[in-house]
Parts: sequence; structure tokens; C-alpha cells
Amino acid sequence: MTVKSMSAVMFSIMENVAAAFDFEGVYMAKLTAKEEKIFKERMEQRDAELRWLYMELYNNSSMYGELVQRIREFYVDRRKGLKKLDESREKTPDWYKGGDQLGMMLYIDNFAGNLRGVMDKLDYLEDANVNYIHLMPFLDTVKERSDGGYAVKDFRKVRPDLGTMKDLSELTKECHSRNMNVCCDFVMNHTSVDHEWAVKAKTGDGEYMSRYFFFDRYDIPQQFEETVPEVFPSTAPGNFTFVPEVNHYVMTSFHSYQWDLNYRNPRVFNEMMYNFLFLANEGLDIIRIDAVPYIWKTLGTSCRNLPEVHTIVRIMRIIGEIVCPGVLLLGEVVMEPSKVVPYFGTVAKPECHMLYNVTTMATTWHTVATRDVRLLKKQLDIVNALPKEYTFLNYLRCHDDIGWGLDYDTLRQYGMEEVPHKTYLNKFFLGSTGMSCSRGELYNYDPVTKDARFCGTTASLSGIEKAGYEKDDEAMARAIRLDVMLHAYMFMQSGIPIIYSGDEIGQVNDYSYKDDPDKADDSRYLHRGRFHWENAEKRKVEGTVEERIFDGIKKLSGLRKKIAAFSSLADAWTLDTGDDAVLAIGRYMDGEKVIGIFNFSEAEHTAWINEDDGIYDDLMTGEKAEAVNVKLEGYGFKMFYKFF
Repeated sequence: MTVKSMSAVMFSIMENVAAAFDFEGVYMAKLTAKEEKIFKERMEQRDAELRWLYMELYNNSSMYGELVQRIREFYVDRRKGLKKLDESREKTPDWYKGGDQLGMMLYIDNFAGNLRGVMDKLDYLEDANVNYIHLMPFLDTVKERSDGGYAVKDFRKVRPDLGTMKDLSELTKECHSRNMNVCCDFVMNHTSVDHEWAVKAKTGDGEYMSRYFFFDRYDIPQQFEETVPEVFPSTAPGNFTFVPEVNHYVMTSFHSYQWDLNYRNPRVFNEMMYNFLFLANEGLDIIRIDAVPYIWKTLGTSCRNLPEVHTIVRIMRIIGEIVCPGVLLLGEVVMEPSKVVPYFGTVAKPECHMLYNVTTMATTWHTVATRDVRLLKKQLDIVNALPKEYTFLNYLRCHDDIGWGLDYDTLRQYGMEEVPHKTYLNKFFLGSTGMSCSRGELYNYDPVTKDARFCGTTASLSGIEKAGYEKDDEAMARAIRLDVMLHAYMFMQSGIPIIYSGDEIGQVNDYSYKDDPDKADDSRYLHRGRFHWENAEKRKVEGTVEERIFDGIKKLSGLRKKIAAFSSLADAWTLDTGDDAVLAIGRYMDGEKVIGIFNFSEAEHTAWINEDDGIYDDLMTGEKAEAVNVKLEGYGFKMFYKFF
């Protein structure tokens, strides 16, 4: 090669290298022309609001510049299959609001051992009509300081016994090939005491101490304690922990080994956004933001639901719309539906795509215990009156406890006072009052206030455990009716139904947690037991408990996929039944109407309704029927369908 030609080659190389840097010398990886156009358009549409919100919080242009640079890098790194999925979902932004979604929450180790094991079980999930898998916390933790996976040691590493990030990526690819979505938890509020930042903070490194809330005296923590409620008053009292290595107190809202992050520090915000995008780029479709209301802390407040929390979630939504618009944000906000609404944002400036319908879940079990649907009907009316853009996740049970945060102002009108009513509910689900067949355990019982939460699987709370132990066939038939009826009622709600792994085969409480010293003090492990594959096989045997529940739920979810009226975008309302034990719900969309009627009593009742628009199809039996004065056996239900 001549000197001249060599010079030309070198010039070309230098020119290409220079093109990869912006005018400030910051590395800008190359994109295809189409990708460059897409990124530029997304960024230009959102930059003004993103910049304004960021500067409102931090007033730091340098850190904002870094954030934008890294946003681009994560977009560059996003694999082409995910970018193609993003583009498809951008064109149909309501893709997740149809009636075809059915979720399942599962612990990877309990369900299938590890991530590769989950991949081997996808056929089973498809058989159950599940197309949305919520993988419970799988990021690296320290066993004895895990809190069920919510004390994260490393946001970019899978817990070694569960697999690797490569395994996760391969699982999401396989799920996408089957049109299944994958959800993971993103624990934003805190890190584990074993996280790299916390380890460095314990050496006295000011840079890392500033990423948490450290105080060298107890006077300021004491002021916080005066206004900040305790999350776990009996098992983890107080909101601060003394760190002897640095002779400081650190904020720990949940447990002493979970240190609250200081989002007043822009470095914390930026780094956590990079972790969010890293997980999104592994192929996750839904990112569940854990403990959203707690993220921002201000002295003199409850440190819950502060305005800055909404600014952070809105920024997170914008960043997602730039890099990974196919990814949904699911907010864990444990409040009644009318109060969680701000976490949806507005139609013009949305925040979370979806939120949990927590209070309706708790009210459902209140309704089981009281055989009185009045409060449940009122809450469903509130949810149904909300804009259809708001999408709730509906569930009967999850990995967590049931908290009795009910509407006691309304219950008081029915003669139910808060303290005695909570006591009644806890005794009912312990199986000691109210003609109860339930079996469960208290969680976080406070001997002073007599308050407690409750644990148990859907099957055990419905009476299946007791009936099985006593070998009572009549009681078992009644318990199975209640279990399936509750799932049918859940499928009639607006939003996305999600079931907890094992509920589809009627799995009962697992008391073996008491033999594990790392779990014995946490009764939530009662319903977090190992999935019994030997019982899952029984779903294929006619007449078994597993078959009756599995086929019942599968039939309901199959109907839900086919009928437009089950879409979240459908009109929904409750009907007066003339009987406080019977709930009726109507749904209508695109000429299709469904009426669901549910008996919350073990005795026969009649729904005194008169939907006088002709003959309906009974969706469960295939028979023709009128929706007029409908008789229901104990814990029975009917679903009527009509096309106009």
C-alpha cells in the first residue's frame, strides 16, 4: 500500500471515528438511518418536557446531559427483535387492554427450579391460557437478608441458583415467540445492605453515603419518626437503623438490611434509570415498580405519595417511551382505587400504564366472610366510573398478605366498626368464627392495636384445605364452587386478571416454611410454597379437585379471550339484585353484552333482576335462558351472553 493510499485509509477511519462523537466529544454509537430517524423523532417529541422535569428536580444540566447520552446508548444496545416489537406496540398502544390477557405470578425456584426450568414449563402455562408471566424477584440477594427477593444486592445479576442474565434473555425471546409477555420487579425505593453502594458507604465514603439517608445524630431521624408510619411495626419497628461502622443512622423503611435510596441525589436517579433500561433490554415487557409511593422523602411529611414521586414516575415513563415504548410500567400502590388514580397521571401526561386493584381484592375476601356485597358493589361502581385509559390488575391472591384497609366509613353505616370487624375477619379466615371453612394465618399481628394482616392461598381460604383434610365430599364441592366463582367474578372486572401460581390447580397452604429458620418468622411463606407438579398432572384426571378447578378457570379465560365485552375498554356497570348476598355485573362492547351474577353465600339465593332484552346464552352450560329472577345455588354463578 502506498503512503498516499494509506493516508486515505487513515483519513477515512478518523472521519468515521469522528462521526461517532458529538460536538462535545461524547461517544455516540452509530444507528441505521431508520433507527436514527426513530430515535430523533422520539427524543424531539419529549426532550422539552423531560428536560423541564429533570431540571425542576435537580437543576443539574451536566447530569441531564449524561442521562440523555446514556438513553441513546441503551436504545442503540436494544436488540432488533425488541425494537420491532416496540414499533408494533406504538402503532396499537392499547394492545394490552383486550380480554386476551391472563397473568400468572410465580417464584422461579418454587415453580420450576430456575429460569431454564421455567422455559421448559411454557407448554403448561399455555395450556392454562396464561400469556403474561410475572417472575417474582430474581435479582441477586443474600439469602438471610432477602425479604423474598426485595433486598437487591445487584440489579444486573440474576441470583446464581436461578440462572444468568443470558438465561433471562433466552426466556424472554422464547416467550415472545409464543406471544407471551414477561414481567419483573424493579425495587426502586431501596437497595440491600450488601449492594456495592451500601458496602462503600459503610467505609465512610461520602459519595456513597450521599446515596442514602445518613444522619450522625438521632435528632433528625426522631423528627422523621414523628410523621412517618411504620411499614412492619411488629417485625421491623421504626424507620432507621444504626450503622456502627460509620457511627450514623440510616433510613430503613422496610427492614434494617434494606437502605432507602436518596432520590434527591441525581446520581441515584440516573443510575437507577440505567438499571431500569438494562432490565428492559433483557426483553422484559412489564416492569413492576415496587413501593412507588415511598420513593421521595421529605422531613415533616409521611414520606408517602409526595408530588416528587409523580415527577419521577413521569420521567421514567418518558424515558421508556424513547428507548423501549413497548414496555409497560406497573405501579405497586397499595391504596383504594379512587386514591391510586393519580399514579396513572393524566391522559396527556401519563405515568403508570397499570396499577393493582388492591382494595377490591381485600374487599372481595371481606365479602366472602360477611356474605354482604354492598361494599364490593360500591367499589366496583367507583372503578367502572374511571376513564377507560386506566387499567387495573385484578387478583384474588398474590405473594403478599391481605391487609384489611377497607372503607370503614361505609362499613360503619352497615353497623361494622373497624376494630371489631378486623377481629372478625381474622377469626373467620383462621376458621374459628362465622361458620367458616377457611384456613390461614395472621401476619404482623400487633398485640396493642389488635391489628393484623392475613395469609393463605385462594384454595385454603375457600375451604378446600379443610374439606380435603376431613375427606368431606359435600364440603369439597362447595369449596370448589366458591373458588371457581371467585375467579369468574374476577374475570368480569375491568382490567387484566392475574392468578398466583398454584391457584389454577387449587393448591393449599404450605406449612413447611416453619421448619426453615430463614422463613419461620414470616407467615407469608404459607402461600409461597413449592409448586406441586405431581398435583398438576391430576388436572388431566376427570373428577379430581385439580381438574375441576383447572378446567373451570381455563374455560372462563377462554371465553374472556373470545368476547369483546371483556375488554378493558368495554362499558361496565353493576346491577341491583335485591339481595345483599348476590352481586351482578354487566359489560357491553361492539354489540356484545355479558351479565355475570355471583352468589357470595353458601345458601341458595335469587338475583331479582330483569334484563328484559330477550333470550341469552348461558356461557357455562350452552343453554338458552332469560336474565330474569335468576336462582343460584350456594356459591354459584351465571354468565349470560347476547349479541345485538
